[in-house]
Amino acid sequence: MTAYEKPTLDISKVERILKTQLGSNVAEITPLSGGNLSSVFSFNNEGKGYVIKFSDMEGAYQTERYISNMLSSQGIPFPRCMEQGKVEHLAYSIMERMDGRNLADFSAEEQARQVPELIKLLTRLNHVDLGPTSGYGWIGPQGDGQFQTWKDYLVASFAEDQTGSFWDNWYELFQSTCLEKDVFDECYSRLMAFSPYNEPHRYFIHGDFHQWNILSDGTRITGIIDGNCAYGDFLVDLAILDRHMEGREVIRAYQDYQEKAGIMIPNFEERLIGAYYFKGMDGLRFYAKMGWEDAYYSTRNFLLQLNT
Repeated sequence: MTAYEKPTLDISKVERILKTQLGSNVAEITPLSGGNLSSVFSFNNEGKGYVIKFSDMEGAYQTERYISNMLSSQGIPFPRCMEQGKVEHLAYSIMERMDGRNLADFSAEEQARQVPELIKLLTRLNHVDLGPTSGYGWIGPQGDGQFQTWKDYLVASFAEDQTGSFWDNWYELFQSTCLEKDVFDECYSRLMAFSPYNEPHRYFIHGDFHQWNILSDGTRITGIIDGNCAYGDFLVDLAILDRHMEGREVIRAYQDYQEKAGIMIPNFEERLIGAYYFKGMDGLRFYAKMGWEDAYYSTRNFLLQLNT
């Protein structure tokens, strides 16, 4: 299995699509770096800044409008979804452009200084009102989770048959990449042992909460973008942030803030371990598919040393 390559578009094609959709006032179309699964461009239209994303994956952006409305209407700095559609085999989504640059672009010291604000914002994000929705796991276009239980979501996430998705035929990675079946099976067994601790908790999960999806102006957090959004235990987002901001005392800062805010988190340690396994296993196969062996072995070693 070759590494996934996101769709490539030249500026002239993006310009044609935008002018067809929005008219002749589109200007300053610029490709943006980042984004492993989408090709992203910024542009201006009638004096305002926007972003357009393109994906060739099945079901891309289907839930984006719902999530955008839910978060932005509750004061979370998440871009509003303006328009969506398809051009040939590509889905596209047009969002408002938020101020700031990827937090990843800043120095380690600048990132560390923004951890307290990041923790505060993550807490707000995880506690948004979910309204009359139901279910766990991936969020559908109408706002409901796709599974009846958290465990159903976990089982589906790592099932062999993922036809039509990014993980179509992913078991082939065990033969063609650094992904090790015995390691994966061991981690899956541990995941299932810890999942009952995560099971009862249903909150909003961003699902990809790290420096490349967080915007900053250097002194404050200006926005959160993208996401692999789901319903479940919010400690999943903390696990992601901690692994990406290793050495920044993220866990300690998080627990201190929750204590000051009067938020009780029962079974914190067990739930966090369950979250590490869930996102870590997803990371293992993603890094293997992308050919990022250093990230693979770092994550592998972290997971195998957990709770031993």
